[in-house]
Amino acid sequence: MTKQGYHHGNLRQALVQAALLLIAERGPTGFTLSEAAKDAGVTPAAVYRHFAGRDDLIAECARQGYAIFADLLEHAWNAGNPSSLAAFGAVGRAYLAFARKFPGHYMAMFESGVVPNRTPELSAQAQRAETAMLRATEALLRAIPEGRRPPAQMVAAHVWAMAHGVVELHARAAPGSRAPYDPEALLESGIGIYLRGLGLLPPDS
Repeated sequence: MTKQGYHHGNLRQALVQAALLLIAERGPTGFTLSEAAKDAGVTPAAVYRHFAGRDDLIAECARQGYAIFADLLEHAWNAGNPSSLAAFGAVGRAYLAFARKFPGHYMAMFESGVVPNRTPELSAQAQRAETAMLRATEALLRAIPEGRRPPAQMVAAHVWAMAHGVVELHARAAPGSRAPYDPEALLESGIGIYLRGLGLLPPDS
């Protein structure tokens, strides 16, 4: 691609797309702003019209990732249909699907060190994703008597951490290799054990 200066059309998004590919390939700290500019087909000087540095570029990758993530979680929740339990499981599977389909976004969000409150725009999208998870958890916990009901925010954090752990340990197999467990089955069994402990599922017979 011939290098261009400031006249590139949607330079900002071209840089984001280049950065996402580099992040997925090398990790959030494995590339320079100059490399992103080169892959986007522009000069490094053109980058600074839109981003103060690499961290700003990664933060925009994270913002866009959280927006996609929130959409997927909200779609999976489907207003709690056909049941809050089934929809809750769908939300967990959506987490894994997002990490698999959008690795650059996922790594920018959770592995770059960029905090959600870096900008109001990033914070808003991150909060939307957290709200989607919290809404699903609150609906599920309504089946527990109020006096015995654990905090929904804590339960949501536990399930979020479980999903994140499955991604990091078992859903990042190198091309051509196989993870020791199916990630979806692993997450489903883990959530099942957790929900049985809360009394939301009957014990195994």
